[in-house]
Amino acid sequence: MKARQEYRRRAEVEVEILDALVDRSEEGMTVFELRSEVEIDIDDIEDALGNLKRDDLIRAEKEERRTLIFPDERVVPDPDEAVEEPSIVDRIIDRLPL
Repeated sequence: MKARQEYRRRAEVEVEILDALVDRSEEGMTVFELRSEVEIDIDDIEDALGNLKRDDLIRAEKEERRTLIFPDERVVPDPDEAVEEPSIVDRIIDRLPL
């Protein structure tokens, strides 16, 4: 499952992280699980997590001896909601460095 469309106009690494977290929104992910899922350098993951946390799109919860990261509820799409595929214009805009 992917993050809602309105949260996909972010840096590519942030979108990849949100998508991975949405897939495991119930159980959450550790930083190490996230790193293996998105295959991005740990420094880039750290920066992206900081940006997402600043924008209140993720939350971290301490559980026993590990910290789990969860997506904010508004990022997770409603299963009954129709998934809108991006248009060709949206895909071109996403590829442009802005």
